[in-house]
Amino acid sequence: MGGWNEFQGLNAGYVLELYDRYRHDPDSVDAQTRAYFEQWTPPELAPPTAAATSDGIDLRAVVGAATLAESIRRYGHLAAQIDPLGSRPTGDPALAPEAHGINDDVLKLLPASVVSGPIAEGATTAAAAIAALRQVYSSRSGFDFAHVFVPEEREWLRLAVETGRFRPPVSPIDADALLDRLTQVETFERFLHRTFPGKTRFSMEGLDMLVPVLDTVIDGARSAGLQHVLIGMAHRGRLNVLAHVLGKPYEQILAEYKDPAQTRTGYRIDLGWTGDVKYHAGALRRVGAGLQVSMAPNPSHLEFVNPVVAGMARAAGTEAAQPGRPLFKADRTLPVLIHGDAAFPGQGIVAETLNLSRLDGYTTGGTIHVIANNQLGFTATPAESYSTSYASGLARGFKIPIVHVNADDPAACLEAARMAWAYRARFQRDFLIDLVGYRRYGHNEGDEPGFTQPLMYQRIANHPTVREQWARQVETATGQAGTAPLLIDRRMKALEQVYEQLKPEEALAPPVPEPPPAGAARQVRTAVPFDRLQQLNAALLTRPDGFTGHRKLERGRERRASMFDALDERTIDWAAAEELAYASILADGIPIRLTGEDVQRGTFSHRHAAFRDVETGAIDIPLQRLPQARASFEIHNSPLSENATVGFEYGYNIQAPERLVLWEAQYGDFINGAQVILDQFVTSARAKWGQTPSLVLLLPHGYEGQGPEHSSARPERFLAAAADINLRLANCTTAAQYFHLLRRQALLLQTDPLPLVVLTPKSLLRHPLVASTPRELAEGGWRPVIDDEQARQRARDVRRVLFCSGKVFVDLVSAEARQTDRRTAVCRIEQLYPFPVEGVEAVLQAYPEADEVVWLQEEPLNMGAWDFFRPAFEELLDGGLPVRYLGRPRSASPSEGSSSWHTINQKMLVAEAYAATTPERRPSRARVKAKA
Repeated sequence: MGGWNEFQGLNAGYVLELYDRYRHDPDSVDAQTRAYFEQWTPPELAPPTAAATSDGIDLRAVVGAATLAESIRRYGHLAAQIDPLGSRPTGDPALAPEAHGINDDVLKLLPASVVSGPIAEGATTAAAAIAALRQVYSSRSGFDFAHVFVPEEREWLRLAVETGRFRPPVSPIDADALLDRLTQVETFERFLHRTFPGKTRFSMEGLDMLVPVLDTVIDGARSAGLQHVLIGMAHRGRLNVLAHVLGKPYEQILAEYKDPAQTRTGYRIDLGWTGDVKYHAGALRRVGAGLQVSMAPNPSHLEFVNPVVAGMARAAGTEAAQPGRPLFKADRTLPVLIHGDAAFPGQGIVAETLNLSRLDGYTTGGTIHVIANNQLGFTATPAESYSTSYASGLARGFKIPIVHVNADDPAACLEAARMAWAYRARFQRDFLIDLVGYRRYGHNEGDEPGFTQPLMYQRIANHPTVREQWARQVETATGQAGTAPLLIDRRMKALEQVYEQLKPEEALAPPVPEPPPAGAARQVRTAVPFDRLQQLNAALLTRPDGFTGHRKLERGRERRASMFDALDERTIDWAAAEELAYASILADGIPIRLTGEDVQRGTFSHRHAAFRDVETGAIDIPLQRLPQARASFEIHNSPLSENATVGFEYGYNIQAPERLVLWEAQYGDFINGAQVILDQFVTSARAKWGQTPSLVLLLPHGYEGQGPEHSSARPERFLAAAADINLRLANCTTAAQYFHLLRRQALLLQTDPLPLVVLTPKSLLRHPLVASTPRELAEGGWRPVIDDEQARQRARDVRRVLFCSGKVFVDLVSAEARQTDRRTAVCRIEQLYPFPVEGVEAVLQAYPEADEVVWLQEEPLNMGAWDFFRPAFEELLDGGLPVRYLGRPRSASPSEGSSSWHTINQKMLVAEAYAATTPERRPSRARVKAKA
């Protein structure tokens, strides 16, 4: 520690606090400080009635001034006038001098240096420095940084605020250009309001500065050489952002208001295209030579686009073409998320997405968040919407700097935007702007807000727009009156001209996906030559020098070394088939991203894609050092989230469709937690927005007595959403089938992309009946339907053709009754959707004496595939054969809660499958309807 003269402001106060603690208890400070104080005497204290004398200094006053200054820095935002409508800020007692044992008279006698920092340098007294601090921290911007714990970040933020680095005159504003921009934003809204009265547009009015804020952020990204800015937002102000930030032509927006169903016939229902409302659409624009700005489509589930945009940003910034672990570069991409003030604290997916921000497999190098805060939900007030002091309160827990800013103060808004970009560029962390404005109309333009907020809307009716306020400032500064009306007239005439010349049928061009080549999925070849499989397997079994693996795992790897000794022995289990599939896909030059809940090991300890050295903890991922690989492989355990993580992988997949992207649930029913993402993005994005996702979901499924929550991946929900060939749903029963299914998905990414949902096994992962031969991998292919090979040898004895899917097949063929039964063919439908008409038809034609067709499932009657399959079977059979359901009765719960009860029911199910029955009628020979 130095001499007293080296201590000023907070330092002096801190030393005195330590000294006081030392005097009362010497052991309360560390040994070095204790030794210093033993030789040190503080300067003589002045009388408490004076702040300073020629003989000394009142150190209590110094401490009071220093703590007051720090309180203003920490809590000054509570006294900031951030509400354009003029509501009084809450303030805080700590902002008053008296709370620190001093008053204004004392501050006038203290030197400015007791406050410390750049503000003190321009002041003569502590009073002047404190006043300057209040002007900075409690004006029309509230700087909410106290929760940022990293010293370097906190100091950077403090200096940025107190030096005025991002506001005039240090950082000037082009006042005329800003006025023109605000005119453009406001005139657009006024034109729509006048031309299409009562039509929904979710106006931006009251938050007009959002567009200049986005302009500023995008300009920073462009200047820094970024390649992608990806924007996600809900519908409030979306049309204005689409028009003025994304450059969507006025012609398209106005044509959409003309109601396309009345003006054109191009909405191709036959191709699965339905479109969406105009304020859900996305767009893309190039800025300069190297920057691409895009907005992701978003449904009315406001914040659910957050993880989608984060995933898109991660993909855009990731180099995946080279073997090994892919490289993410934060200086290539910037996600920008625009939130609602009610939705940000209200929707849990916000917290889930924020939690991803600093995780290794999910970081995007910092997101800039903007809360479009109109101080109102639909009709709910802030007091009804969140328990925190601000709508942004959630962000504090993630140590995100926050600036609350009055949306009627353009200079303050641009300062916040410049600071946000600079902070993100410097620290690659999230930053949040709480843009506090109002909503000029109701939730939509047909709504009457005066019913629920009469006083608020009386103020809004008489409140000038931000353009009007800025125009007055510009005219006062320049002395040139009359400029603003001319700008309005010019912008309005431009819109009127577009509208007069509008031809909606030409302006609209829905992004209907091109249909895939006929038979693309059937034609793809997924087999891998035997010698290549051997080489891949050998490479996967190698270990880095000096690596000490777990003994049990090493013994399992040793057994895999002999997998290819015989071509026709069932030596390849599920895990081996999966790893070989991934290895062969990498060798084909297709990058892979595999994430999920405990995915590195696998819920059932079967995968082990990442090995730990038991002596050093080092991690070895064989697929990242595969010598045959021509693309990258990454695998990450995801946090215990479904909505955000599946949304993230969806966004990643959409942005990088050439990569195989997979997500695995711990148990299949956990996908329930991502239902909004499934319904609004995965299964419907093709029809609504023309997107072509190919995300793979691995969902452990099967009834094994583990209770209602760990039995079913709810295939009925995927089947309910299945239409127009919008997904693939499979339930494999062999390792080879899984191998070929994964390879088919990878090879179709560019020609026939569809989401793939795989109902994966649990207890069957190591079952001998699921294992496959090397020949099946080297010479086989994906089979949507698998016939009963034993029954085919006695086809004319078969009276019942029983179809099933998944694990229950193993229960059926393992039963004792199977050994003596000659009447039943047990056939598997491996592809639940699209329904494999040709495969089912071929099976039925193979059994000419069959009396009935049975669909057997483990799931209750109202779940599983029955409701979806029944009409498909009936159409195919065309009355020639009866089709019967065999399974559990209707149930509100997916399965029994008792393992014993499950076992009894499962045995009954198997017994009934082989029970003798007498058909009610003898069908005609024309059992199967001819395929059209």
